[in-house]
Amino acid sequence: MDPQIIPAVDPIPLPAPFWLFKLLLVVTFILHILVMNFMLGGGVLAAIAKFKSRKDENYRRLFEDLSKKIPSLLAATVTLGVAPLLFLQVLYGQFFYSSSVLIGWPWFLVLIFLALAYYGFYLVAFKKGAATNKVGWVFLFSMILVFVIGFLYSNNMTLLLTPEQWAAKYHADPSGWNLNWGEQTLIPRFLHFFIAALAVGGLFIATVGLFRWKQDTEYARFLIKFGSRWFMYVTMLEIVAGLWFLISLPRAKMMLFMGENLLATIALLIGVVGALAAIFLMSEALRKADPRKGFYLASGLTVGVIIFMAIMREVLRDAYLANYFNAKNFVVQTQWDVLILFLALFVGGVALWFVMIKRYFFSPKAAS
Repeated sequence: MDPQIIPAVDPIPLPAPFWLFKLLLVVTFILHILVMNFMLGGGVLAAIAKFKSRKDENYRRLFEDLSKKIPSLLAATVTLGVAPLLFLQVLYGQFFYSSSVLIGWPWFLVLIFLALAYYGFYLVAFKKGAATNKVGWVFLFSMILVFVIGFLYSNNMTLLLTPEQWAAKYHADPSGWNLNWGEQTLIPRFLHFFIAALAVGGLFIATVGLFRWKQDTEYARFLIKFGSRWFMYVTMLEIVAGLWFLISLPRAKMMLFMGENLLATIALLIGVVGALAAIFLMSEALRKADPRKGFYLASGLTVGVIIFMAIMREVLRDAYLANYFNAKNFVVQTQWDVLILFLALFVGGVALWFVMIKRYFFSPKAAS
């Protein structure tokens, strides 16, 4: 492949060490993916609840509760997605910008789809009673738009990893209407993320139930059972999707997780064992009159699994770009004063975000 296809590294020096930017990329991506899972998974389950609301009052309450929160969750998803996208551009900008140009028009449509999804979610959230079927269809349409946005992101992120395909894709269609259909990992990768979102969305609903345990035990028990069962069953499906994604990788990349790379292998092992353990703990918790202790353990394991999956994602990206990317090519001029200020504000901002999430979604007032 002609090396001139890949733009040169940005000549502007990095204001902090490469490893720190890499760490911040992983940390901010984990925060983004958590709230994205709350929004996407919770939204899909809210749509399901809407179309079951005629049979059960609890489903109606669930839809009304979640539909009011989805706009805020979508805003949080976008806001928390800015940081990892910026860190991605700093470290892998020459790959990200190139892949974005190749799928220019679908990538541009992300903004339009996002705006339309916002309008739909706010229309439903401000609709008093939310009892008509029209509201349900508007909500479902907005969820489909979010689904499409996620698929377009998967196209870009997979195309980013394969510079050897850029020239052929551009010459096949230089108009910018390309998608990465020829990539064998595209569908399993996307489904891996989407199914995981459904599982964590169920966990989110169950968590809402836990925080309403003392206020409305009957409704809280419904939320816990509904969310936890979705979490368990979908996590089983997620393991299958993850294995599909693994075997769809080129053999050299797949073998990284089969012992050739210690970090990748340990991360995969922890991810699979952690997911199975979370299913078992959740199942045991649902058999008890008070499921809270087992639920907290299962939730903690799930967060751990997400962390190690994010690490696996970085290992895989570095493996794909090993022939085209060298971190040593960056010039580093650390700006300690700005760096210390940034890290202090970053830690404070994350702490404040957790407080806001707890008060807005899980406090007793949030139920009213």
